[in-house]
Amino acid sequence: MPPCLDVYVWIPERRPGIFGRFIESYVADPGEDHRLQAFTRTYVLGITTEADADEGFSLYLRGREHYQAIICVARDGAAVLGLSVEAPDNRQERLTQAAKLIEQLRRQFSAPAGLAGVELPPPRDHAEWQEEFQVELRVGAVPT
Repeated sequence: MPPCLDVYVWIPERRPGIFGRFIESYVADPGEDHRLQAFTRTYVLGITTEADADEGFSLYLRGREHYQAIICVARDGAAVLGLSVEAPDNRQERLTQAAKLIEQLRRQFSAPAGLAGVELPPPRDHAEWQEEFQVELRVGAVPT
């Protein structure tokens, strides 16, 4: 498989409605994934068990129209939502595609910031969001 362009937006506060809308909009066949069922039970419905409670993890899911939909529960109470798509070889084309996806996600989820890069892992906290390694495009600012 060719490399993926990973696009993320920062959600300052974890809210069940945002997770639910992201899953509904971007995740293919959400009922078939047991990891997603546990995530939904904990972070969308608010039904937690000791086994479910965990801080700072990423969930890579099969996307509806994109290769992957990514949900990251950040260690500092925030969330990062992302999409992976095939990365165009042409850098300018890649940046244009990334900018469009970032703006789409920012509008849909009222996200203050977004970033993108090829094979970029999701930032798990505010400090990782600020790192420059592999980041090709950064839009907006994360509130402090």
